[in-house]
Amino acid sequence: MCGIGKYVRFKYNSRMILTYHEGACIKATAGDLALVFSPVSKDSKNFKPVNFGADIAFVSLQHPDMDGADEASRGEKEPFVVYGPGEYEHSDITIAGFLTKSTYAGKERFNTVYALTLDGISILYLGALGEAHLPAEVLEMDAPDIVFVPVMGDGVLSPTEAQKLAVKLEAKIVIPILYDKDTLKEFLKEAGEDSVKPVDKITLKPKDIAGKEGEVIVLSA
Repeated sequence: MCGIGKYVRFKYNSRMILTYHEGACIKATAGDLALVFSPVSKDSKNFKPVNFGADIAFVSLQHPDMDGADEASRGEKEPFVVYGPGEYEHSDITIAGFLTKSTYAGKERFNTVYALTLDGISILYLGALGEAHLPAEVLEMDAPDIVFVPVMGDGVLSPTEAQKLAVKLEAKIVIPILYDKDTLKEFLKEAGEDSVKPVDKITLKPKDIAGKEGEVIVLSA
């Protein structure tokens, strides 16, 4: 793999903090900058809507469970919305989005995989990916520091597929999303990480990731 870095510029030098907000929703902050991936809409029947503001909102799939960018607004401040494949730039971050497929909620849909670097840490966010393969452009990139991978099955990757893809990507840290108790347990077993316990948040700098190989971290909602 080669090249996640060619898409990215970032000037901050603070710790990155990651938290999980149900479904596929991840919040990432670095200094005063806040990002949200797959914000939950108030129309979702499965998860609680997002209740915080963000500077950038990444929509991976057109479904209320992941398409709640409006809920990431606060007062007159509205997020820059990244929606679909292509290249975007905001707050000195360059973002690449890649088209993939999903059958989330029983319907064929388009899903967007996002690649970027935040605070010196490269991120690959898979959203509701439903196929066990990725576009060649993604596989040609440098191995990501962090990959967010769905493990629920039922329209997205199964625990087994998710683990195999995480290994293929050679990510330093693997964080499951879209999981329930049973699928999380199966994913951890597949990864040989049965003893991993969920944590409320993780705080990272690039030096914290150096030397890691496929470490699984579970964020609790």
